[in-house]
Amino acid sequence: MRWGAATVCVVLLSATLAACVPGPGPTSPPNPIVGGSTNQVYVIKAPAGAGVQLIDGKGATAASGTTDSLGGFLFRRVPAGTGYRVVTTGASATATSKPVTVTTPADVPPQSLYTAQRLNTVDGGAGYGYLRTRDGTTLSVQVALPGPAAGGPYPTLMEYSGYDPSRPTGQSGTSPFKILAQLAGYAYVGVNVRGSGCSGGAFDLFETLQGLDGYDAVETIAAQPWAGKVATVGISYPGIMQMFVGATRPPHLTAMAPLSTTDDLIRSILAPGGIKNDGFAFNWINQRVNQNRWPNPQGASWVVDRVNSGDLQCAYNMQLRQQNRDVLTIIDTQNHYPAVGDPSYPEGGDIQAPWTFADKINVPTFIAGAWQDEQTGGRWPDVLAHLTSVPRGTLKITATNGSHISSLDPEVLLHLTEFLDFYIKGTIPKVAAAARAATPAIYQAIFGIGGIQMPPDRFTGYTDYATARAAYEAEPPVRILWETGAAPGQVAGTPHPVTETGYSAWPPPETTPTPWYFHAGGKLASPTPTVADSAPGSIDSYTSDPAARPRNDFPGGNIWATDPTYDWRPLVDGKAVAYITDPLSAPVSILGNTSVDLWVRSTAPDTDLQVTLTEVRPDGTERYVQNGWLRASARKLDQVNSTALLPRHTGLESDASPLPAGEFSSARVELFPVAYTFRAGSQIRISVEAPGGDRPQWTFITPAGGEINSIAHSIGRPSRLVLPVVPTVALPSAPAPCPSLRSEPCRTYVALTAPQPPPFAAPTDVHAVKRNNSVLVTWVAPDPSADRAVTSYTITVSPGGTTRRVPAIATQRMVSGLGAGTFLFTVRADYTDGSSEPAGPSEPVVLT
Repeated sequence: MRWGAATVCVVLLSATLAACVPGPGPTSPPNPIVGGSTNQVYVIKAPAGAGVQLIDGKGATAASGTTDSLGGFLFRRVPAGTGYRVVTTGASATATSKPVTVTTPADVPPQSLYTAQRLNTVDGGAGYGYLRTRDGTTLSVQVALPGPAAGGPYPTLMEYSGYDPSRPTGQSGTSPFKILAQLAGYAYVGVNVRGSGCSGGAFDLFETLQGLDGYDAVETIAAQPWAGKVATVGISYPGIMQMFVGATRPPHLTAMAPLSTTDDLIRSILAPGGIKNDGFAFNWINQRVNQNRWPNPQGASWVVDRVNSGDLQCAYNMQLRQQNRDVLTIIDTQNHYPAVGDPSYPEGGDIQAPWTFADKINVPTFIAGAWQDEQTGGRWPDVLAHLTSVPRGTLKITATNGSHISSLDPEVLLHLTEFLDFYIKGTIPKVAAAARAATPAIYQAIFGIGGIQMPPDRFTGYTDYATARAAYEAEPPVRILWETGAAPGQVAGTPHPVTETGYSAWPPPETTPTPWYFHAGGKLASPTPTVADSAPGSIDSYTSDPAARPRNDFPGGNIWATDPTYDWRPLVDGKAVAYITDPLSAPVSILGNTSVDLWVRSTAPDTDLQVTLTEVRPDGTERYVQNGWLRASARKLDQVNSTALLPRHTGLESDASPLPAGEFSSARVELFPVAYTFRAGSQIRISVEAPGGDRPQWTFITPAGGEINSIAHSIGRPSRLVLPVVPTVALPSAPAPCPSLRSEPCRTYVALTAPQPPPFAAPTDVHAVKRNNSVLVTWVAPDPSADRAVTSYTITVSPGGTTRRVPAIATQRMVSGLGAGTFLFTVRADYTDGSSEPAGPSEPVVLT
């Protein structure tokens, strides 16, 4: 394997870490190394603190900056072109580089880049080394073969992420796939993305270059003499990375298997509904930033060990680490979905939304995940309808209730094994005996319970590969596991489903959008509202208060265990509204997205909404089903991509709009996809409250609250829940025990008190002054940003109780015809649906 322009680093085991990294170039004269990349130009080995100018092919200054303490600088977002040069100015001298070329993502390297490389292998062990990408950056690689290199070609699995898949000693600290590969007879290749592990370059989250590097990694691996067909695999980070790599269409990528992935990094994880997730999302990003800083990375001791033990390439590859993108600051300042031209995301936020480019993926694809995934969220199925280029019969989808790790549940793992055997091994699927023997111990470590077995092989009756594969591809592509955790005869919470169903597409064509409307008294029913907009009881209100419940519902421990302990607290009176059906006369099965179409008004120009779907059971318990979120100012719909069940929001700053004072606005909230069957005798409940309290690891950056939010349910403002109803799934007539269903906790059902009409803002500062034989009454109108618009005022005179009605535009009235006596005056504000408390009384006025 050829290394790039490496410089000699004198390694002293007793030296400081920084001493093991090639330092910046001499102060005078500067002699940096400059290279072109895809829309980037990098500088290393320059003097620390030197000025650098990027000069384009026409001699104009394109950008400038100052090198860091390692002598590095990275010019990002450089237009493609030839003849770029970098002028480096040191303390007393200036140097101009040779010309370099900047490429586009569409530029494809010659195949010789890949065929000329040889990755290190160790017979009977793990080989470690580096592969070269199209811009000369080297990525750290671990290769583990199931036998001697000469015994290949072996079916090969590539795992690619910013964790530690290339870690050369022991197993990868974050992935089960090396173990699974070894047990099943596959070659395993772990590759670290640029800027992570011992890979060169600067780190960013899911940038275009990482997808292109993945292309280069696939092609390099496929060119190895020991490699057969190549598939990408992985869960979570490496699952998501596969979406970006697959979209680049590496010619030698045979299949991909992304698990626990996502459809949209920003809208689905970082800021669902436009509300920032400072729980798992921020913590995960902070870990990645700290892991890849240099010097002194946190959580990457193996990298430090390699540098200190003499790995010159790893040391050399640290030279751009101080050019890692400042992701945390970008997130902190990014309050809307990035539009095209955004300073942080010039291509727009869609560059990090796999659903927008999933149609480019053109290889057999196995994708699996859980509805209630506590890390990446449950919105991942929204990518499925966009996988339109996957060859017919080779898209295989499995979804279940459960957690982040549920995409490796036994029934899912069996089908993943089948997929890889068909498309990578080219054999009739059969779980290896060693894998069957090892999986109970693996599952014991994950779930805390022994005896969990993989299901029996499904293709034992076939003797012909082509026939078996044809049968496999004829199966429905969408496979739904129902009520995982409640399988009869199993310990509650064990990762086995009660039953499964298959569907021909996503969303299932059998789906019927079925509305249930909000009604007075907290009722949820199928008839549309019949009350007038101004009728009493046509509006319910609550005070938005994110502090009313804990920020999340999991105090700690193993969230993947069979019996995790939740702290899922009931709704709080006055801090939420909820609507509930009568007991169902028949079961109702739902599958897919749910839309909660609200008519909302607030005393504030903006408010954050959380909607929660639950089942209230005859035994007095309530089970969590699914959530959705929306910042009201981000309610603008993407009309092209929205449906009756899936309200997609643009999230763009240009589309953000405050709530109009005193008026109702339509705001559709998307519930993440889910599969659930409400049993006969149970009740469907939907609640609206401030964000928080219903997720194990997600928390939200939301205003402190205090605003009063009102939900209307009338003829002109029919708030509703629209469920994705499918033909009833065959399940036991009794609801699954509480607890049992994975990631769907139960609590004792506590009904809210009957929703009360919202308080009516009253006038203030009532005064009365004698004017001859009359009295001038004045007042100050309620705040114009109050909950609703005033329609009139009523002045009440005491004693006597006579009244005067005054138009809403007035704030004074001359009252006459009272006769002699001492009088006090109060003023109330009148609204379409009620009146305020009387304000006053005024000071007494004596008439003679």
